[in-house]
Amino acid sequence: MKHFFCIILAAFSLMFLAEESFAQGAGVKVIVIDAGHGGSSFPGASYKGVKEKDINLKVALKLGALIEKELPAIKVVYTRTTDKALGKTLNEDLSARANIANKAGGDFFISIHANAAPKATSVMGAETIIMGESEKETRYNEDALYNANKDELIDMSDENTAAMVRAYIQNLQFTYGEYSEMMARIIQKHYVKGGRKDRKVKRQLLKVLYATDMPSVLTELGFMSNAKELAYMNSEKGQNELARMLCNAVKEYVGYINRLSAGEDVTLAEENDAQVAVKNQPEEKKQEEKVEAQENTREARQETKVQETKPVVAQNKERQAEVSDSGYTIQILASDKQVKTSDSQFKGYRGKVNCYIGGGVLKYKYCYGSFSSRSEASQQLAAVKRSFKDAFVVRYSQGKIVK
Repeated sequence: MKHFFCIILAAFSLMFLAEESFAQGAGVKVIVIDAGHGGSSFPGASYKGVKEKDINLKVALKLGALIEKELPAIKVVYTRTTDKALGKTLNEDLSARANIANKAGGDFFISIHANAAPKATSVMGAETIIMGESEKETRYNEDALYNANKDELIDMSDENTAAMVRAYIQNLQFTYGEYSEMMARIIQKHYVKGGRKDRKVKRQLLKVLYATDMPSVLTELGFMSNAKELAYMNSEKGQNELARMLCNAVKEYVGYINRLSAGEDVTLAEENDAQVAVKNQPEEKKQEEKVEAQENTREARQETKVQETKPVVAQNKERQAEVSDSGYTIQILASDKQVKTSDSQFKGYRGKVNCYIGGGVLKYKYCYGSFSSRSEASQQLAAVKRSFKDAFVVRYSQGKIVK
């Protein structure tokens, strides 16, 4: 536990120094590729004689080779290039991976894994995970996923640990969190383009992501517990295709960050999450969302447009928000594009959110409420978290989020 607290304190100290240099730096120069698991001690999942550690390594090496060929200005660093563990215990192994990334001065960290759900062998698809505390999943296979990976998750049963981790996550929103989420979304987009089933971006308290001092994601290529996906991931063709999808995602992310660092006014050319999600939904669900979208469009005509210098005050027949020049509010979502405040993703807070301008890639910050003090805002935070688990309190002034 002492070692774990040292990691937490080190992460805090690095975070506060890092955001400014990352946002205003020279773009992406070093990418760290982590082939998950390794060695006889930590083979990962194993099905039909195929070990996860081997799939991870093969895809990682193929991805690195593509990056070195197509992005020659970028240095590729691997946490491992052979079948070996990086520590005697799992905690030591995971810490060693983060240490390699940090010592290399990485600008981005991607950990490659394969999923497994032993009690739900029909489950399939690719997902990408970023650091964060997720709600308890309701689908029948999620408990199996948790149990299969619980040794790699942070134990939140201790109140002190939980408090420090949650404080870390809130501060992460101001540093690498937005960049990690952006890359995760891009990866999922390229999975979909490559024909993979989209299991979307998720949040978990993964130790390997916790200790990395850079934007970080862990991507799950597919399910080894699904016979069809296992055959695909274990094939040369499947590994080449997966590496290509990831490389295309890296190239898009790098291009965006490099232009942003150069001071260009750029917009990420990507489908938003809602558009991607529709492709993988049953027809009846598509129809439901189509009707809802039409209703949103009608409501949106009543809204004030988002402006760069002032918060949007959403209006409806029952309420007109009053926002002071400065104070505290609860951030629930952030986006690289302007979003109508009547959009369905705001759930029960549709028409009740304000938009502020902040730093980072996702500069449009959508927030609920206007409070005179942090303590007053914090009293409302628990209620908001029922709908938005990653909501947190921020301070605003003159239409902008400030630190």
